[in-house]
Amino acid sequence: MKLNTIGLPVEESEVIIVELNVLLSNYQIYYQSLRGLHWNIRGRRFFDLHLKFEELYNDSHLKIDLIAERVLTLGGRPLHTFEDYIKFNQLPVGKNISNDEAGIELIVNSLSQLLKIEREILKKASEINDEGTNSLMSDFIVEQEKTIWMMNAWLE
Repeated sequence: MKLNTIGLPVEESEVIIVELNVLLSNYQIYYQSLRGLHWNIRGRRFFDLHLKFEELYNDSHLKIDLIAERVLTLGGRPLHTFEDYIKFNQLPVGKNISNDEAGIELIVNSLSQLLKIEREILKKASEINDEGTNSLMSDFIVEQEKTIWMMNAWLE
C-alpha cells in the first residue's frame, strides 16, 4: 500500500479529498447565503440577526480555509471556482430572504445538510486513521449541532 507524505494510504486519501472538496463547495454556498441574509434581513429583529449572520459568515469563512488547507495537507487541490461550487452543492440557496424566520430556517436546513456530509467524511477518515480530518470534522459537528439547537430554540 502506497502512503502519502503524512503516512496515510494514497488511494483512500484521494476519496477523502473528493469528499472534502464537496464539503468545501457546500460551505461556499452556505457562506454566500449567510452574506445575503446579513445584507437583506429586515424587521424588528434586524439588529440582533444582522450581527448573528455576520458572526456565522465569519465563522464559515474560517472553516472554508480549514477545509481547503486539509485538502492540501492530504495532497489534493481545493476547488476554487463558482462552477465547481454550484456543481457539487447540496444545500438550499438563500436568495432575497429578508424574513427572520425564513433566514433561520435556511440556516438550520443548511447546517443539517453540512452535518450529513461531515459525518460521512468522519466515517471514511476514521477507517484510515486520518486523525487530522477526524478532528476537523468532529469540531465542526459539535459546533453545528449546538447552533442548530439554538436556532431551533429561537424558532419556537
